[in-house]
Amino acid sequence: MAVSTPAPAPAARTVPAIEGMCPYRLVLEHVTSRWGVLVLIHLLDRPHRFSELRRAIGRVSEKMLTQTLQTLERDGMVHRDAKPVIPPRVDYSLTDLGREAAEQVRGLATWTHERMDEVEKSRAAYDKARES
Repeated sequence: MAVSTPAPAPAARTVPAIEGMCPYRLVLEHVTSRWGVLVLIHLLDRPHRFSELRRAIGRVSEKMLTQTLQTLERDGMVHRDAKPVIPPRVDYSLTDLGREAAEQVRGLATWTHERMDEVEKSRAAYDKARES
């Protein structure tokens, strides 16, 4: 009677090694940038016009928001819908890919918010230890 050996456990899913400015790293930087995170989270609720989005995010310059939206649009995360009316109307919404990324980013943002007390305690302990 042959003894069967158990199949090896599937390898844990790991993040590919990041070297240089590979496309993977660039997309990660776009999605997790300061303004990219906020754009993705706000667009999860509903489409926004540029001015609505700028007000919702707060403290972002027009230039930075424009660049962020263009970058996320190029990466396939954001859809720009320009309507041929006067005055021009442009709405921004998430694509399926963008919605998937936004859900991931929102999870991290929620976790950060929930753990802020612990982070602040750690910071205070670190700062106190550094002062001594």
